[in-house]
Amino acid sequence: MWDPLAIREFSALLRDPVFRGRGVPPGDGRPVLLVPGFLAGDWTMRVLDGWLRRIGYRSHLSGIFLNIHHSERMLSGLRRKVVEVEKETRARLTLIGHSHTHHAVGMVRTANELAYGRRLNAEGRFTYDLKLTPIVPTTSIYTRADDVVNFRSCLRPDIPAMQVWGSHNGLVVNPEVYRIVGRLLARPPRPA
Repeated sequence: MWDPLAIREFSALLRDPVFRGRGVPPGDGRPVLLVPGFLAGDWTMRVLDGWLRRIGYRSHLSGIFLNIHHSERMLSGLRRKVVEVEKETRARLTLIGHSHTHHAVGMVRTANELAYGRRLNAEGRFTYDLKLTPIVPTTSIYTRADDVVNFRSCLRPDIPAMQVWGSHNGLVVNPEVYRIVGRLLARPPRPA
């Protein structure tokens, strides 16, 4: 999964003050669940996991070894993990996912279901879900240089989108992304 551009981004992250928590507000201890993209696993999120813990969040990996399952099958395990983390922490959690549009839609749907205690849509209706306005705060971080996903698929009029320089695989180790994530997480959480 690592490409030369991602290695360059990782190298830049290691040298950047943001990696040591400088220039981002300290975390408030809220739980954050990290979800890897298609054909990836939790191992791709470990650097972000460590960083979030260092700046003051309770970061959790998804339990996904390799995301190759049908989306609904994977989402059922993700739903269980969300419930487990929320039960353990007794707090609303924030989801951060990498790549795979269907995956992101399912995460938003899962967050919507948990926020309102009901299923919003029948299983497998991803196209319909893509048209729904999220009822939880959602932000898209994308790169026009993405060689895996067309960046236009990350753009919607109802969801804030933030462009960074980088590669598809490198977004999980990109210093600019870390700065954005740090600022986004510093916003006050919505009341339960």
